[in-house]
Amino acid sequence: MEQLIFSLILFVVVVLPFLFFAVCCVVGTMTENAHFKQLAVDEQELSDIAISDMKTLPPNWKATKPMFLCENVVIANDSLKTFLWQYRKLVGGRCGGYEKLLERARREATVRLLKRAREQGVNVVWNVRFETVTLQIGYSDGNGNQYPAGVECLAYGTGFFVES
Repeated sequence: MEQLIFSLILFVVVVLPFLFFAVCCVVGTMTENAHFKQLAVDEQELSDIAISDMKTLPPNWKATKPMFLCENVVIANDSLKTFLWQYRKLVGGRCGGYEKLLERARREATVRLLKRAREQGVNVVWNVRFETVTLQIGYSDGNGNQYPAGVECLAYGTGFFVES
């Protein structure tokens, strides 16, 4: 009887958390990879729209229909990465998961900006800028340390129609 109780406690304390951790890793990675694949498809579909962070247009371009374009996106962080950031803070170094989160946010905001440009009938988006904010409403460890819940990225620029 004691052996059964010990085995049950061992299962609950060791095996279940490990299984939960493994499932979170697999699901989070699959979701992130699916988003990156979809972004690549969207970027390829929108590749006919020129985009640049330069302030001025080339002098030989005749631009018409100037308009301000702005799009934003909020990408939430998964709980596992937030949990793992606690340990990364102890040893220091780069947070690869956070960098991927920022990359996803910037690329998604850019895709949305280009879709808005297509809806408005422009074929050039110039002077593109990004503003990024880390959302600190996530997990708190009780010692005043907060861990990111996600990021918001705002992409904006000036859209033009340029005849080729």
